[in-house]
Amino acid sequence: MSTLGALNCYGRGADMDSDGEAATGAREPGPSRGRRWGGVPALRSTSQPRVRVWPPWPPRDESELEKALRLEEEREAKRISDAIDRELESERQALGPRRADLKLLLLGMSESGKSTMLKNFQIQFAPGALRAESDAWRAVIHLNLVRTVNFILDVLTRPSTAATPMSLGGDASPTSTTFPRRLSATPQPNSDLRRFKLALSPLRQVERILATHLSVDEAPGAGTRAGPDELESAPRELRAAEVTIRGGRSWTKLVRPSQSPEDRRMRYSEGRAEDTEDARRVLDACRDDVIAMSTSTAILAALKDESVVLEDHSSFFLGQAGRVMQSNYEPTFDDILRVRLQTTGVEEHHMIMETGEENGQHWIFYDVGGARSQRASWVSFFDDVNAIIFLCSTAGYNEVLAEDRTVNRLMDSFTTWKIICSSKLLATVQFIMLLNKTDLLDARLKSGIRFSKYVESYKGEDDLEGVLEYLKRKLAAIHRHHSPQPRKLHMHSTCAIDIDTTSAVLRRIRETILMNHLSAVHLI
Repeated sequence: MSTLGALNCYGRGADMDSDGEAATGAREPGPSRGRRWGGVPALRSTSQPRVRVWPPWPPRDESELEKALRLEEEREAKRISDAIDRELESERQALGPRRADLKLLLLGMSESGKSTMLKNFQIQFAPGALRAESDAWRAVIHLNLVRTVNFILDVLTRPSTAATPMSLGGDASPTSTTFPRRLSATPQPNSDLRRFKLALSPLRQVERILATHLSVDEAPGAGTRAGPDELESAPRELRAAEVTIRGGRSWTKLVRPSQSPEDRRMRYSEGRAEDTEDARRVLDACRDDVIAMSTSTAILAALKDESVVLEDHSSFFLGQAGRVMQSNYEPTFDDILRVRLQTTGVEEHHMIMETGEENGQHWIFYDVGGARSQRASWVSFFDDVNAIIFLCSTAGYNEVLAEDRTVNRLMDSFTTWKIICSSKLLATVQFIMLLNKTDLLDARLKSGIRFSKYVESYKGEDDLEGVLEYLKRKLAAIHRHHSPQPRKLHMHSTCAIDIDTTSAVLRRIRETILMNHLSAVHLI
């Protein structure tokens, strides 16, 4: 079987839609979402309209008000598309014909930390460029936070009939639309919830503004994922939808005001700027209520009863609401590292190095999606790449794939690593393995979630040192046995949200890549 076939050997299944296309990014965007559109509108005819056309066909019996709203949404979508096209063209002209000094490919499963590691490279070697994107990252942080708040309110105000079976007791009313049974046992919980829901209702509009300005997609399959303790027959834990943006860096400029008046008229309209400022004022006004909700014992008890799990980034920013929701808030590097931003497609990032002897060098990072439906696209980036950085989430040993709940995440990493190592196209490419998320691994082991329960071949102690040593031996053996020819493997343990420890690892990776590159061009 070819490498392409092997990477896509899982079949269509849940990853494909009824047309056989990848589920992520395969659907033509609609106007209300502010997504990109593809050039000239399709010609309309008297024949049966196609499913995917732009602008979309107006609904029957459309009122004048509905028509006006639809046309305004279409104009907004076109404006965003034109802004993206201008940014892409300006980036292309800025880069010019210059050839990249180094090309690096980031590989790994979904949620292995590829995008976070890319941000670490920026912090370490191109901090000025990352600071220039702070307006965009602030918008992403705010969108993560308001989505978490709105998600909590939605879950706790849904009818009891929609609740998970484990949250319902024998005396629960099937028609109740108030708090779940556990929360109703606390003093006056319903009045508290009604107050929070009313006070925080402006955050709905804030979410719409930020999602439109960032050209956000819906996260596929958002809202549920396998529980951390069981692989099969486990109740699905509820999770907030992630912020998902299509590959490419143009989104970082959509919320950044330009200093040029002419460019501001083209890319950042006065109304758009006012919307963003209004959103920040609303966040500041809602700050105290968000803090009160996030620390309410009644709310926390109800979330636990409803099997709601807040991701690490969600709980972090919710706990930092007093700082993050201030009108003068500026994101720190630590904030940017912790914010979750899922990309679909390929993230091609051009980095002009700002530090060290390689100052001014042009490095290109390709961050490709790790979902099964996106792995076939990896092969097209194998050619002319200097090094592959493969990230393995060490904390995935008790998790399952979102696409297939029968497959363990860590086992899937082993399988994919074997396929990558076996590729003859990569026989001369330098491999770097990062055992990432060691902080989560340590926390889960200390909480009593045994590694040996999920990995039967492991016979050691269920502690961090023993598990990491096992993973290093396992992955090194796969690399040694399946590489087309002998080559050295560089392996490091990392916690991508720890800037200090990761910076030391990145400096060693940089030296390794540069030395290997110089050797390849016969300079050493």
